[in-house]
Amino acid sequence: MKKIPKSFIFLFTVLIIYLIVFFIKPTLIYSSLQMFNKIIIQFSYAFIVIFILTFLSNKYITKEFILKYFNKKGFKKWFFIILAGIFATGPIYIWYPLLQEFQQKGLKIGFIACFLYNQAIKIFLLPILLIYFDIKYVIILTVVMIVMSILQGLIINRLIKNQNEKNI
Repeated sequence: MKKIPKSFIFLFTVLIIYLIVFFIKPTLIYSSLQMFNKIIIQFSYAFIVIFILTFLSNKYITKEFILKYFNKKGFKKWFFIILAGIFATGPIYIWYPLLQEFQQKGLKIGFIACFLYNQAIKIFLLPILLIYFDIKYVIILTVVMIVMSILQGLIINRLIKNQNEKNI
């Protein structure tokens, strides 16, 4: 018994409970399986969209692509940094060395903060978010996060600029 993994013990326990319930009240099992099917179908569409978006971003958003657009000026730069943050995949700590390289090449720290802030908006998870919440909520949440990322970037740029001027 000790050699059997706990996950298998849990699985067998659930199966036994399902069998007991099936013999006591079979309609309950049928409704449970219908609900399971409905959930699987609902999420399968979202997972297909997530897979396609992840594939496309990993294929086309390269370091060179990012560097090209981080050198833009004004609104275009903010716009691209927001999009880059939203479409950036993987854990956030993987981006730190690349962002440090960008900072050494002259990218202001406020833009880096904006990029990191927008990593919280996962375009790949929006289909699942829409399943659970209303579209108005998702749009408002996304817009507020984008606006706050810009404000945060501007504030950090201003504070760092003032701090650098005092240190000189």
